[in-house]
Amino acid sequence: MKIYTKTGDKGFTSLIGGTRVPKHHLRIDSYGTVDELNSYIGLIRDQDLAPHDKDLLKEIQDRLFTIGSSLAADPEKSKMVIPDFDLTDIELLEQEMDTINETLPPLKHFILPGGSNTISYCHIARCVCRRAERLVVHLAEESVVDDKVIIYLNRLSDYLFTLGRKVANDHKIPENQWIPRLKKN
Repeated sequence: MKIYTKTGDKGFTSLIGGTRVPKHHLRIDSYGTVDELNSYIGLIRDQDLAPHDKDLLKEIQDRLFTIGSSLAADPEKSKMVIPDFDLTDIELLEQEMDTINETLPPLKHFILPGGSNTISYCHIARCVCRRAERLVVHLAEESVVDDKVIIYLNRLSDYLFTLGRKVANDHKIPENQWIPRLKKN
């Protein structure tokens, strides 16, 4: 099997189900951004993290592949069975954040990205996740999108923020707090 097919050389690609759309189509941009997010999560997994965190990130990558499959399918023509995705996937992120937050100091300031490469990667992934969420919300206004996809992306961005805080705490790195400069009278 060849990697290249030449079928996209004119700027079009196929959705699952056979529908041809331009490569700038909102559906393509949505699942492409989810794929970009998945790559950043792979980068985070390659860092010095607790084994539990690495295992959860691998599970998240699996879920993102499922979301990508769902977004890549033409909702009107695809007959492909998409892998399972349900509310327990969202609940897992919520439970994980609750557990992490029990070990963190209360959040009293906005946090600026930075402190270490791993923390910065968490923030970059969080931003890409928010962009994916915005694109999918827009897509949902025009086409069929599983509501759980939007909820998952929303929770995932929160989890990535929380993971960045956990990494800082685990490695004794002070949080990069934003203290706004106020006008002097």
